[in-house]
Amino acid sequence: MPYYHKLGIVPPKRHTQFRKPDGGLYSEQLFSTEGFSSIYSLLYHNHPPTAIKSVDEPFTVQPKVATPKQMLHRSFQGFDIKPEDDFLKSRKYVLANSDVQIALAAPKKSTTKYFIKNADADEMIFVHVGSGTLKTLYGNIDFEYGDYLIIPRGTIYQIFFHDENNRLLILESFSPIGPPKRYVNEVGQLLEHAPYYERDIKVPQNLETYDQKGDFFIYIRKKGLMYPYHYMYHPFDVIGWDGFHYPWAFSIHNFEPITGRIHQPPPVHQTFEGRNFVVCSFCPRMFDYHPLAIPAPYNHSNVDSDEILYYVDGDFMSRKHVTKGMITLHPGGIPHGPHPGSVEKSIGAKETKELAVMIDTFHPLMLTEEAWAIEDKKYFLSWMSDNDRDELMIP
Repeated sequence: MPYYHKLGIVPPKRHTQFRKPDGGLYSEQLFSTEGFSSIYSLLYHNHPPTAIKSVDEPFTVQPKVATPKQMLHRSFQGFDIKPEDDFLKSRKYVLANSDVQIALAAPKKSTTKYFIKNADADEMIFVHVGSGTLKTLYGNIDFEYGDYLIIPRGTIYQIFFHDENNRLLILESFSPIGPPKRYVNEVGQLLEHAPYYERDIKVPQNLETYDQKGDFFIYIRKKGLMYPYHYMYHPFDVIGWDGFHYPWAFSIHNFEPITGRIHQPPPVHQTFEGRNFVVCSFCPRMFDYHPLAIPAPYNHSNVDSDEILYYVDGDFMSRKHVTKGMITLHPGGIPHGPHPGSVEKSIGAKETKELAVMIDTFHPLMLTEEAWAIEDKKYFLSWMSDNDRDELMIP
């Protein structure tokens, strides 16, 4: 989140001598994901962050694409992803393109034996079930149900869960993730008409400094491979930092919906954006208040994007048979809209309790083998009325 934050001890002037009590120098590190021309932070380590002891053989973590090209409405039962002890192994990729990779995860254990560094992508981890603490070299962020954790690429972190019941939606972005540009002013402050405010943002707190020497295991991901690195010093040896670049969190429950007299289009729900994609939050809200309003969404063609909806909680007036953790994929090129009967049913409704995350990608998504395994193969038939299904003898 691009606003200034500081934790710990930093020198009065950057790039100058900053000495330890014993007279040695702290090691300064600039952290940025867009070179020297965008936002950055300066971190001060007890030891150089470059002391590598050894590197084990890398292994692939590239999504296994099963369908590189497709144009069919699809649905996936996300909670059918089986829980696994290990956090990294629990990450099951279901959809991917050259801009993003989308995964589901049901990890049972915290990452106590290793650290993680995604050098490929920013990570957005949406917490559907579970709570805990994200620990980073910038400090800690406590999280709970409904939180989006935004972790810039290159950030070293561990994740600690309070128990073994956790369900996560994970988006990996090959570009920075931030608030919509139309909601920030020229200096990066969220504007008055934005659906959330800086006060809603969770920033790192409780900087924990570990001045330890040993064998510290970091999984570093790059170009679809995972490289097991062994470092000599604890990666969380930072005694202070300041700047504009760091992990942060935002709760979907703090998103303030924008409503109107007639049905509002999906962009009013936009929460984040990256290169060639947006993320929207569908939250409980009052329905349209024109006397002839139709609360259900109108049919629309995804000419420029693939639309993914991840259902979190509540009832959806436009969809039948929605379950928690369900994902729908509506690809660009064909229209979609409310299921039969949903439009009439919605008329007169005053509010919705729905909760969902929408990801729209402007380039087509590919299906993985993991997606095939949890797909409802007949979802594309769900727009047919009961009479039409009977006529065609569709069960």
